[in-house]
Amino acid sequence: MKQKFARLWDTKTKDDEWWSSFVTSPLAIGANYFAVDVKWLTPDRITLLSFIVAIVSTVFVVQGGTVNFVIAAVLIHASHVLDCMDGQMARYRQTPSALGSYIDRVTDQIQVTLWFGAVGYAAYLQSHDVIPVILAFIGVAFYGLRGYSKYVAIHTEMSLDNTYLEKIASAKTTPIGAGPGFGFAANIHWFLTEQKKILAFDEGVFIFMISLALVLNELTLMLWVFATSQVFYGIYRAIQHGFQIDNNGQSLIQK
Repeated sequence: MKQKFARLWDTKTKDDEWWSSFVTSPLAIGANYFAVDVKWLTPDRITLLSFIVAIVSTVFVVQGGTVNFVIAAVLIHASHVLDCMDGQMARYRQTPSALGSYIDRVTDQIQVTLWFGAVGYAAYLQSHDVIPVILAFIGVAFYGLRGYSKYVAIHTEMSLDNTYLEKIASAKTTPIGAGPGFGFAANIHWFLTEQKKILAFDEGVFIFMISLALVLNELTLMLWVFATSQVFYGIYRAIQHGFQIDNNGQSLIQK
């Protein structure tokens, strides 16, 4: 029992996002303890189920009302737990799939768009003000810019140096250890260290933001935070990648 749980913990993504790291990902490990040996449950099917649950949660957001918002918040968390489960299961079974990873990332992007779009629409129905819709659009657009600039940068770097991905993979550091086999102090230290990730305002933070906003019915306030943070990070990451490409290009010329 302990050995199986330890093996599952080892499948946890080492650089998990904020809320994922200590909430949805550990919950996924707990669920995988029972699911991972069920042969007909595959990572791809779990990815599909996660996406379906995300769509259903969007419907509840659009319907509006306190009860529907709470149900949507629960379903959003369930979708994200499933989203963590698929990768963990693939790593546990040693059956990772490039296509599965691709589909997982694409559906993640669609889910973020659906959730914030639905929240913007629900806030519009409440206030009859178009500002929430505009905020949702701006936030989603600049969140997309974060990912787009990253992959454009990778493509550009690879065109300059085909060993680029190997170099950045080898440069990754091992984070603080936590979980089974680590002491109480080490786990507390890890938990406290993880809290700085809230400032990243990425998908792991979005799960918490949207759910809390739905439960408290503070949709417009959350959309202001979302839009502002994504405008900042979208522009910052695009500029950062540009400088990195320029510096690496200059280094290759000098060689």
